[in-house]
Amino acid sequence: MSKEYIKRVFNLTEKLEKRSQFLFGPRRTGKSSYIKNELKTADIKLNWNFLDNKLYIDAVNNPSLLSQEVRARGITEGIVVIDEVQRVPFLLNEIHMLIEETDIKFLLTGSSARKLREQGVNLLGGRASKNIIHPLVYPEIEDREFSLEKIFKSGLIPEFFLSEDAEVELLLDDYISEYLVEEIQREANIKKLPQFYHFLQIVAASSGEQIVYSNIASDIEMSKDSIREWFSILEDTLLGFMVEPYTKTQKRKAVQTSKFYMFDIGVCRALLNNPVPGELQTEYGKMFENYIAMELRAYLDYNHSKKKLTYWRTRNNFEVDFILGDEVAVETKTSKNIVVKDMKGLIALKEETSFKQYIIVCREERPRLLDNQILILPYKMFLSKLWKSEIV
Repeated sequence: MSKEYIKRVFNLTEKLEKRSQFLFGPRRTGKSSYIKNELKTADIKLNWNFLDNKLYIDAVNNPSLLSQEVRARGITEGIVVIDEVQRVPFLLNEIHMLIEETDIKFLLTGSSARKLREQGVNLLGGRASKNIIHPLVYPEIEDREFSLEKIFKSGLIPEFFLSEDAEVELLLDDYISEYLVEEIQREANIKKLPQFYHFLQIVAASSGEQIVYSNIASDIEMSKDSIREWFSILEDTLLGFMVEPYTKTQKRKAVQTSKFYMFDIGVCRALLNNPVPGELQTEYGKMFENYIAMELRAYLDYNHSKKKLTYWRTRNNFEVDFILGDEVAVETKTSKNIVVKDMKGLIALKEETSFKQYIIVCREERPRLLDNQILILPYKMFLSKLWKSEIV
């Protein structure tokens, strides 16, 4: 298992100079390694990790333990790190008080904001900004040798991406059993674990497709309300995200149903126990679309953009995979030779909108701008432009 660290694109150091910060992200996306490698050790005056069960029990039994240790150590400034803060939500009261009384900046990390939101995260008001850490993104790995097949196999959780191929399947299986199923079951107090695991497999199989709650409910013999709640849990624990429909077109009526994408394609594939698909298989295109969705979502989050990520599909089946705000339409294709039929959704959307760009992201070798102003971009070039803020 690799201990190498890949430098991340976001920077919390400057933010921590101004105010305390939350850093949320699924387990193993790199919160702890970011703190270890990118924050100055001298600035961290205290570091609590609630995966340490003794510390967890001590804090639960003594709600004032944090402020007592801060006073005992004479800490009045610098950074205090609290890992997995969602395990002890009431600690936010102590943190709130210490922010008011001292110059300490808190870095509060966690794999879910669910319990914090339910039990008091709003007490901090504007005193702490929210940040989300995603799996690795393109500018963090562009200088490395990688392929779509590599990403589809390992996913982009740093530890797994850096591991040898022979280790990856076992690491992913352990992640699914120890975190995705057991820990989230405890986090959300899910009683029906076999059904929840089946639900995760269905979500993985349909990642990027429109959600039909009634079909999923029927498949696993649960109510639609339960299925909606389970999707909410996946969003709260950052294991996936909704992409809502773009409904501003008039000529062609758009559907109203949201799509859901898994947060990592390696985890998505492992849930289904599937091999990496071949280039001509439908699953290859689905995984490529999921990968681009991950990059778009991460870009918007890291830039704290208010632009919404949506998709467009009409009742007569014209579709565009992604729309960024009211500015850019993006269609994904795994083809190495884009033809007219590949752009029918963009052409239909272009008839009703005046976006800045209409783009097909694909596996062609060179960029092309067509007479109809549709831009064809190799996927690596698209991602490079995206992260340089040249797309939106």
